[in-house]
Amino acid sequence: MTRIRHQSLDCSPGCAVEATLQLIDGKWKGVILYHLLQGTLRFNAIRRRLPNITQRMLTTQLRELERDGFVLRTVYPEVPPKVEYSLTPRGRTLEPVIMALKAWGDEHTEFRHGPEICADQDQTLSTAVQSSPAAKGAE
Repeated sequence: MTRIRHQSLDCSPGCAVEATLQLIDGKWKGVILYHLLQGTLRFNAIRRRLPNITQRMLTTQLRELERDGFVLRTVYPEVPPKVEYSLTPRGRTLEPVIMALKAWGDEHTEFRHGPEICADQDQTLSTAVQSSPAAKGAE
């Protein structure tokens, strides 16, 4: 459970930022919101778009997003049960935030397949490659 640092938002100018981040924090909430911007999805459709998330984690994240008023969960009285998830009007207000995060990520990160490398390691790696004998021979 996320620890709330402040009980009210009148503590400093950054408290609104902190409160917003607490609502959409976590590894998966932003990504779930991003996919729901494209329209209503069923649980398994979301899960297919996020292959690394466990069923339990997806359920937890969707419940929290629903509790916070960002996601609407619609259950249809059918057998087997049909459940759809969509953004509420409040959830739609996050579109500029989510799209700004995506734009920033597209510009400032490089997607890799394999182990993640942080920016410091990237610099070290590129320096090592440039000074390697193979790189000097190619010059």
